[in-house]
Amino acid sequence: MKQVGTLYFFCGKMGAGKSTKAKQLAKEKHAVLLSEDEWLSILYPNQIASFEGYLTFSAQLKPLVKKHVQNILSVGTDVVMDFPANTKKLRKWFLDIASEVNASHQLIFLHVKNEQCLRQIAQRRIEQPERAAFDTEAVFIHVTKFFEAPEASEGLHILEFREKE
Repeated sequence: MKQVGTLYFFCGKMGAGKSTKAKQLAKEKHAVLLSEDEWLSILYPNQIASFEGYLTFSAQLKPLVKKHVQNILSVGTDVVMDFPANTKKLRKWFLDIASEVNASHQLIFLHVKNEQCLRQIAQRRIEQPERAAFDTEAVFIHVTKFFEAPEASEGLHILEFREKE
C-alpha cells in the first residue's frame, strides 16, 4: 500500500508563533507549506477589515483547501498548514482532512502566555506594517475569547511546546 503524507497543524493564541514555527517545520520536513494568511490576502486583497470578515472569507476557502491538502497527502507528501486550529470545531476539520485519506497528523500546540503573545504581536506590527490594523491588543483580546486549548479527548496527536519561564 502506498504511503500517505502526514498533516501538521497548529494551535496557539494570536501571536504565539504559529507562522514562524510552521515555516521552520515545513523546511525541516521538506513538506508543502500552506498559509491561510497568504491565500486570503491573494484571493481577497484588502477585503478583510475585521475578525468577522476573516471568519467569512476563511470559511469560503476551507472546502477548496481541504480537497487540495487531501490530494497532496494522498501522493505521500507531508503538509504543514499554517491555519489556526484554535477551537474544537476547527481541530475536527483538520482531523477529518487527515483521517478521510488515512493520513497521520500532528497538532503542534504552542502554549504561550498572553503577555508574550502581545509582545510578539507588537514586534510583528513593526516588521509587517501591512498587518498593523489587525495586529492590535483589542483584536487579540477579542480573538482570545474564542480560543480553546486542545484536549486528549479530541483524539489528536498533540505535541506541546511551552514558553520558557
